[in-house]
Amino acid sequence: MSKEKNILKVIIVLVIAIAVQACTVNYSFTGAPITAETISIDYFPNKASLVNPALSQDFTDAMRDKFVNQTKLELKEQNAELQIAGEIIDYHTTAVAIQGNEQAALNRLSISVNVRYVNTLNDDESFEQRFTGFEDYDASKSFSSVEDELVSIIMVRIVQDVFNKALVNW
Repeated sequence: MSKEKNILKVIIVLVIAIAVQACTVNYSFTGAPITAETISIDYFPNKASLVNPALSQDFTDAMRDKFVNQTKLELKEQNAELQIAGEIIDYHTTAVAIQGNEQAALNRLSISVNVRYVNTLNDDESFEQRFTGFEDYDASKSFSSVEDELVSIIMVRIVQDVFNKALVNW
């Protein structure tokens, strides 16, 4: 019985060792590992005609958090292998669902950001692109009461889109 327990322990240790080794395999979403080690993400100024005073800093922080927390890239102020810059170019609300009495049932907050991405290791992956996100809200609610929540939702989407385009190549 003791010999069987020892064999079972050895098998368990081997299975755990194989599982741990499998978990340390280097991978990326594109099939090719990210070869860069550093990234710089500049401050995104708000150049929209309607300005949310916290949006520039919040968006910049969200971008930095996403790229640093979900990759092994080191954030640098300048001279990084990957470089992201841009500006917030649009921030507006519009009515999207008009009722029979010509009043809006839903309004939409839209945010657009222009992003310039430079990959100094592979210029073919560099791009400049506009990313837009939006979220609808009930027109019976005041914009100021839902603005922070809407901005947060939209920022997450735009940051994910930029991340995917830059590193996942979607």
